Amino acid sequence: MTQDIIIDTDPGQDDAVAILLALASPEIRVLGITAVAGNVPLSLTQLNARKICELAGRRDIPVFAGCDRPMRRALVTAEHVHGNSGLDGADLPAPTMPLQDAHAVDFIIDTLRARPAGSVTLCPLGPLTNIATAFARAPDIVGRVQRVVLMGGAYFEVGNITPAAEFNIHVDPEAADMVLRSGAEIVMMPLDVTHQVLTTRARVQALRDIGNRVGQTVAALTGFFERFDRQKYGSDGAPLHDPCVIAWLLAPHLFQGRHVNVEIETTSALTLGMTVADWWGVSARPANALFMGSVDADGFYSLLTERLARL
Repeated sequence: MTQDIIIDTDPGQDDAVAILLALASPEIRVLGITAVAGNVPLSLTQLNARKICELAGRRDIPVFAGCDRPMRRALVTAEHVHGNSGLDGADLPAPTMPLQDAHAVDFIIDTLRARPAGSVTLCPLGPLTNIATAFARAPDIVGRVQRVVLMGGAYFEVGNITPAAEFNIHVDPEAADMVLRSGAEIVMMPLDVTHQVLTTRARVQALRDIGNRVGQTVAALTGFFERFDRQKYGSDGAPLHDPCVIAWLLAPHLFQGRHVNVEIETTSALTLGMTVADWWGVSARPANALFMGSVDADGFYSLLTERLARL
């Protein structure tokens, strides 16, 4: 059965791989891609999303520009990780497909209202500004969402942009708090999972050996991406964060997690953006998210490599 999704994204090398995985998978129908400011400013994230669609040969996918800053804070970006373009490592041509005129938030609202209730999954890969803004502007759509499957947060792995916070949540903690309190069904891919799917040399070589343009490009993108994380974590490769969202849609058996309560710290200067996941169930607060804790990394990369070979 085909799953209808909207990808909300801030590309980002790992976002690019997630988009390509979705577009390579017949079980998934991408209704549209909504760009948000995050890894790099909005002017680049919307551009990068269109570049990736054209790399996949999918100029038919509508791309929308959304919020250019967090709901209440100044924008924090991550060029130190992703390069000045957000997609450093591969030389992708300027896209010829147009950016849609409508705002991303309007597209999310209109799509959820037009489609049957419970038929559209939202897949945020970056800060949750677009999603929270849509929920705030049109509360009726929350009950129409099938689920929200997002990359963000951490528990055992703590933070990657501050000692306590994961980047996507830290950039717009108020938006994350709003989404987690919305009542929508939520699946979270935190650093605890994404730090297990490392771009080892063997895995990158398998992508390169696919032999098509997509495989070569993904190998180049991940090669750039890992130069930062290899130095930072001292690990054999970089975490490939965002594709975990799409992989869960395709093969949920690869992941293990718990239904727990997750709260977002929005006031502390020390722990702003921290995801307080009640992994051990000690708070008595009701569960509001399926919070993933482990993944079959070899199975993940087998799926990724097999699918990208189709493009």
